[in-house]
Amino acid sequence: MSEVKKVATRESYGNALVELGKKHEELVVLDADLAGATKTGMFKKEFPERFFDCGIAEANMTGIAAGFAACGKVPFMSSFAMFAAGRAFEQVRNSIGYPHLNVKIGATHAGISVGEDGATHQCNEDIALMRTIPGMVVINPCDAVEARAAVLAAYEYEGPVYLRFGRLAIPVINDEADYQFEIGKGIVLREGCDVTIAATGLCVNEALGAARMLSEHGIEAEVINIHTIKPLDEELVLASAAKTKRVVTVEEHSVIGGLGSAVCDLLSEKAPTHVLKIGIQDVFGESGPALELIRRYGLDAENIYKKVKAFVE
Repeated sequence: MSEVKKVATRESYGNALVELGKKHEELVVLDADLAGATKTGMFKKEFPERFFDCGIAEANMTGIAAGFAACGKVPFMSSFAMFAAGRAFEQVRNSIGYPHLNVKIGATHAGISVGEDGATHQCNEDIALMRTIPGMVVINPCDAVEARAAVLAAYEYEGPVYLRFGRLAIPVINDEADYQFEIGKGIVLREGCDVTIAATGLCVNEALGAARMLSEHGIEAEVINIHTIKPLDEELVLASAAKTKRVVTVEEHSVIGGLGSAVCDLLSEKAPTHVLKIGIQDVFGESGPALELIRRYGLDAENIYKKVKAFVE
């Protein structure tokens, strides 16, 4: 059996920017002194005249991006999620969200899988923050193929978009040749009748692994890839919940304000359903190897399997 290909979604982000840059002269890229880590350095190498390093000044970068958008450019601004969503929140809200400008935010190094950088850099609150901004689209791709498609779709979308990328190389589960991405439309990866597992980001692959373990014990889980947290695919979530009567959400993010909260908001209003939220349980992260942290915080396939099995039984 051949080894599964693993690629960090931030790599696809950099490659997709170059791909878009070759086709669209109005595309500009801004970074906050992290081009090597965010992979926007790929764009800088190809199009140095359209790349702007704003230094360690994320709030200022946000204002510059807003200015570019107001002048008809399509800016992609990048930094770590902790800084793009956290440090620059006010500027993103007031300078991009309020006037609904066509700015794309490429936030890398999100979640617990940042690893050794520790709690200060492991942003598990960014989805919650960005969800609260009116009109902001929030996308969290599950692999490199989906990340590329998400960047291309974000360019075509008129309005602000928050794109969440990871540091860790993760399995590629989609086939690029036939993969179809649409903002706001989730994807059923595995059909089941006993429980719905709605997952996002790197947790999608882990959810599929958990579903295979559950099947061995007679529990057929339906696995849904929710790559767009906002707008949420309400029709798909409601249909799956109606079929299975139980929903589990899985995310590399706080259980407060992320995918789990979005799903619970929907179900509590339109179809009350028993829900289990798997994610970061209102705690800060810690320094350590990424894969060990994923296991420690219960986001790996085996831990998801155990939690879902207990939930169903």
